[in-house]
Order: sequence, then structure tokens, then C-alpha cells
Amino acid sequence: MSDVLAALDNVLAERKAQANPEASYVAQLHYKGLNKILEKVGEECTETLIAAKDVATDGTTDKLVYETADLWFHSMVMLSHLGVGSSDVLKELARRFDLSGLEEKASRAG
Repeated sequence: MSDVLAALDNVLAERKAQANPEASYVAQLHYKGLNKILEKVGEECTETLIAAKDVATDGTTDKLVYETADLWFHSMVMLSHLGVGSSDVLKELARRFDLSGLEEKASRAG
């Protein structure tokens, strides 16, 4: 799975650096700037939450998976815009892997 994320990181970096905003959605987001990217992340987050609520009523998860993919994608665009890659997030998740959620949360309190 991390191969998919690494490949997406590469595509996002290429589109950020070289693509024409008129020909690439990702380049267009980068061109419009961080506020536009954050707006899209927020929009996709809301759509993901609504899809999750819908699972509780209809039991189907297809839309939830679709919206979560959109959320992850736009989050990766945000990270790319700020010079962060998926490997940075994966390293943080790996760091937390053997911590209990309560221990991790307590380590942030202060």
C-alpha cells in the first residue's frame, strides 16, 4: 500500500512543480493556494462524515470508501503543498503503533 502512496506523492510533486493549472486539477489547486486546498479538505471531510452516518442507516459502505479516498487525496495535496509527504505520516503512524491510544494522548498533554 505504501507503494501507492509513494507513487501518488511523486505525481503530486510533478503536478505542483510543472503542470499547467488549466490542464491539471492538482496544479490548479496548488495555483489557487493553501486556502483553496484547505477548503477542499474541509469539504471532503464533511462528505466523509455524512457518508459514515449513512452507513448506519443503509448499511452500505461504497460511498464511505469513495469519500474517504477523496479525503485522503485532498489531504495529500495539502501535505504536498506544504512540503510534506506520505512517508512522514507513515513514520508517525509507525512511531505510535506500539503505544496505547491513552499513552499517546497523555504524551501530548502538558
